[in-house]
Amino acid sequence: MLRTRGDVMNYQQFFEDAVDQLHRERRYRVFADIERIVGRFPVATWHRSAKETREITIWCSNDYLGMGQHPKVIAAMTEAAQGMGTGAGGTRNISGTNHPLVELETELADLHGKEAGLVFTSGYVSNATGIATIAKLLPNCLILSDALNHASMIEGVRHSGCEKQIFRHNDVAHLEELLKAQPLERAKLIAFESVYSMDGDIAPIAEIVALAKRYDAMTYIDEVHAVGMYGARGGGITECEGLATEIDVIEGTLGKAFGAMGGYITGSRALIDAVRSYAPGFIFTTALPPSVAAAACASIRHLKSSHAEREGQQRQAQRAKDVLRAAGLPVMDSVTHIVPVLVGNAELCKKASDRLLERHGIYIQPINYPTVPRGTERLRITPSPFHDNAMIEVLKDALLETWEALGITSQTSSQAA
Repeated sequence: MLRTRGDVMNYQQFFEDAVDQLHRERRYRVFADIERIVGRFPVATWHRSAKETREITIWCSNDYLGMGQHPKVIAAMTEAAQGMGTGAGGTRNISGTNHPLVELETELADLHGKEAGLVFTSGYVSNATGIATIAKLLPNCLILSDALNHASMIEGVRHSGCEKQIFRHNDVAHLEELLKAQPLERAKLIAFESVYSMDGDIAPIAEIVALAKRYDAMTYIDEVHAVGMYGARGGGITECEGLATEIDVIEGTLGKAFGAMGGYITGSRALIDAVRSYAPGFIFTTALPPSVAAAACASIRHLKSSHAEREGQQRQAQRAKDVLRAAGLPVMDSVTHIVPVLVGNAELCKKASDRLLERHGIYIQPINYPTVPRGTERLRITPSPFHDNAMIEVLKDALLETWEALGITSQTSSQAA
């Protein structure tokens, strides 16, 4: 219904109604004002108000390995900023191709065993722009997309304007059924992720690669929740399983395990050059600053040779799962570093998050619809190498108190995997 004031459209009412709808559905998001503290991660300062601050522990950061505070990474960023200034000064085409950025793309190509890499301003942009551009360049392309692909991948599929078909999550039989129905000579792009960040499960990459070869399809994999953390050099699940060379395009992020900012794709020299030359989301945006590129480069180089961060993360993630499960908390199945704890109700999920922060100084952002399906709302916990055993015990006690206080246990225990 149009909302008007006399003959004048009341535009603000539309925005107010949209926000009110989120409140009614208990999906309104509140951002915690956090100040990270170098050398003390995951401890941070929470600016509760303009006049009040509190010390908290972050349990939901995507800085999975704490590389955002690593001395090498900070030093590289500082040195580059002091030597080259702050911004990039332009798009990649107009003076923005700074030398640290060129070095970064070389490091990324090497990380995934590809001929070339291309850096974007975020992982969202690299997916949305990369998928759309690649598919548009292929004649009559059909995109086959996993049902649980990230919003950025869905956006890329949408913007391509190509026909799409959705295969059931990690269901290779369904994927083959869809592939088999297409002419062998038709261009096809299979888009999927390695680690799905809400459930912590892993795609059947080898089976998907085999299908792609059988039905002459290209493969595009999102490794954002795996790069830095899996594989001998941090190349992700594809490196871990020895399949990196079998995938046409490997996409990743610099803003999670590498502790910086930006996204990227890697692939053949021809493919990368084509995306570089045709992608609006790459061409018409300012390049990453040299300081950010230098920091990301330092992080990648460190993690190519250092195993301590990966080993520490896996150890503490497993310990957290074991301790929380032993306490009777509904930890959902996960074979990765993601520790999802089921709540199953949007309002209770928000209340649990609020109580953990206010009463226990523990910050875990609630994950509600549309990020996850209704009825599977959860707290998504991401232990790092810096979450020690004592912190895990404190987390367990806080969750138990919260579950008891809000009466969550009886409503969700039967739903946990």
